[in-house]
Amino acid sequence: MNQNYSSAPLDDPADEDASRATGASRGADSGAERGAERDPFLTAMGDRVRLLRARRGMTRKTLATETGLSERHLANLESGMGNASVLVLRQIAATLNCPLAEVIGDETTASAEWLLIRELLQGRDQAALQRARVALAEMFAQAPRDPHRKDRIALIGLRGAGKSTFGRMLAQERKVPFVELTRVIEQLAGCPPSEIHSLYGASAYRRYEHRALEAVIHEHERAVIASPGGLVSESGTFNALLSHCFTVWLQATPEEHMRRVVAQGDLRPMSGNKEAMDDLKRILAGRSELYGRADMTFDTSEKTLADAYLQLRDRLAARLAAESPDEVRVS
Repeated sequence: MNQNYSSAPLDDPADEDASRATGASRGADSGAERGAERDPFLTAMGDRVRLLRARRGMTRKTLATETGLSERHLANLESGMGNASVLVLRQIAATLNCPLAEVIGDETTASAEWLLIRELLQGRDQAALQRARVALAEMFAQAPRDPHRKDRIALIGLRGAGKSTFGRMLAQERKVPFVELTRVIEQLAGCPPSEIHSLYGASAYRRYEHRALEAVIHEHERAVIASPGGLVSESGTFNALLSHCFTVWLQATPEEHMRRVVAQGDLRPMSGNKEAMDDLKRILAGRSELYGRADMTFDTSEKTLADAYLQLRDRLAARLAAESPDEVRVS
């Protein structure tokens, strides 16, 4: 019989937002879809916006509040009924035989060298892109590889995966400190993470998150760290975690995540939200590629707490013993 893995509160306030219903905005979605044919390009763009929002664990209402846009406007955008002027820009780009990004003017269009690098990487598979990223990271590294990386174990994943429970058990056995990054964020800010979100917004929370990680890395050469679920959505913070810690993605099925959180007595995910499971699946799907960058993965589903811990401990020990300083990280 499975056991409850964690009694800790939500590890990321943004995840809490994302678990709540967005009934009004869903209604806007369906209304936008009726009576209009959606352009494939606008549909794909809407899907990307939804994916980015899911990675950050933000509801559409939260995004609307922080951008100053209406929920209905965002609902139309995500449903493929976005601003038609984007299609005009796309047509111009096609006529000029250049990427849309070049017309809009993002950083990768700032010089001919950037454009050549984009062209070189275009169409490559994930394995080739990973090799290119590792090579570039080594080429431009400004500091030597952290000699204590394997002495800091960082657990990543959605709430309900067991980061707090397994983290404490690993720390006790390894005789190192256990650090919940959310608690450090609260100490730095002087208020709970939920208040940071409500008072200052998601961007301020992510800045505190980065500062908290830097503080923990500086203070602890050896530790087990439980990270907030949404940390992976900020590339700078996540790259710092990967560089200074041996990372483990604790996986579980969406049903298992939900069951564990509800078993802890936290009914917020289901409060007035019939689509809570869909929200959870969307967040997990949006972050899976990022979580997959971890040094190793471990599935905690359908295991008792004791069996899961022993398997995790043994696999982790074997991986740490086998990894050489120059070994390329694989997921």
